Amino acid sequence: MTVITRFAPSPTGTLHVGNIRTALHNWLLAKKSGGRFLLRIDDTDQARSREEYVEAIRADLTWLGLHPEREERQSGRFAIYQAAFDKLVAAGRLYRCYETSQELELKRKVLLGRGLPPIYDRGALKLSEADHAAKAAAGEQPHWRFLLDHEAPIEWMDGIRGPQHFDPRQMSDPVVRRADGSWLYMLPSVIDDIEMGVTDVLRGEDHVSNTATQVQMFTALDAPVPRFAHEALLTGAEGKLSKRLGSLGVSEMREAGIEPEALIALLARLGTSDPVDPALDAGALAESFDLARFGRAPARFDDAELARVNAAVIHRLPFARVADRLPAGVDEAAWEAIRPNLSAVAEAADWWSVVTGPIAAQAFDAETRPFLDQAAGVAAALDWAEDPWGALTGALKEATGRNGKALFLPLRQALTGMDHGPDMKALLPLIGRDEALRRLG
Repeated sequence: MTVITRFAPSPTGTLHVGNIRTALHNWLLAKKSGGRFLLRIDDTDQARSREEYVEAIRADLTWLGLHPEREERQSGRFAIYQAAFDKLVAAGRLYRCYETSQELELKRKVLLGRGLPPIYDRGALKLSEADHAAKAAAGEQPHWRFLLDHEAPIEWMDGIRGPQHFDPRQMSDPVVRRADGSWLYMLPSVIDDIEMGVTDVLRGEDHVSNTATQVQMFTALDAPVPRFAHEALLTGAEGKLSKRLGSLGVSEMREAGIEPEALIALLARLGTSDPVDPALDAGALAESFDLARFGRAPARFDDAELARVNAAVIHRLPFARVADRLPAGVDEAAWEAIRPNLSAVAEAADWWSVVTGPIAAQAFDAETRPFLDQAAGVAAALDWAEDPWGALTGALKEATGRNGKALFLPLRQALTGMDHGPDMKALLPLIGRDEALRRLG
């Protein structure tokens, strides 16, 4: 069987870390077995869904390199839902209800007051056809509930949580359609999974109770039940996701300098004990992806860890990958020189300004100034076609007896205006002979 997974966001906002993790893990699960990854836009909520968010979701997945092989939109599938709805009505698995939200809330309070679970009492099942006709004549429109089968427990083997057992007698029959004819999440999702051939549903643990209901919906529609797996939700270092990165949208992460490879490397392993390896590409991560390695404890997303992985990824990025984001004049040699000092690609402009100048001149003491004048004389006589930094420091060490910090720091300060930075062996040729002589003098 070809593995088919899906990512089903609602276009009521932008994608965040939790959404990205779900999309990535579904992509990895399909990629590992040569399967298919699908995108479904859950836009049945017409009041809150916005087209700009649909476009943003597509753009974010493209930026991450997660390319779905098929896209569907729930707003264009109402005829499919209606056909399945009619089938379930004919089979007696959907029934009409009329209670208002206030009436339902009162029933819940009464049950809770008696120490009982607040489960819908199926009062609407007692209505006769004459009762329904009377309500219709009075202008009352029904909402519809799915009739759970109480005869057998609901069970499945969860890919992460292991054996799952639910007693349907302890569950309320879920509302699947509102009185205005609009759809709630539960039934359309099942109908789509059937029609799209989804074999594996991987989502957050907050959907576990939904799955218990949906297992019966698949059966009621004479369809095979997909394999289900429910991941632990993400938390931040202090119990909730940070507003700095963890709760930002993808576009905001891009603006913060986060690379897609860093997000993928971190989120692919988050929730497992496997080390995060910035050197692994998405293909390699897919090969090692295994639901059995995910634990049930909340997965911790750490901004500092993402920043560390991001820097490690940047230190490996080839010039071709970033060329269009670098300042004019930065070639491959310049990129390789400044790359080890970057935590974001945008910082390349700061280091390139060190090369091109001007730099802030430093005030040197009476002992250092003559040393730099001597350095300028040595630099003027060097063959700059080879290794000018090695030749310069070698000659000065021999002539002055200086070494270590006393030798290297004044030269770096004079040549770059800074106490730290890229390897001077790579940086000095970029600065060039004439500019170096000017800065030393």
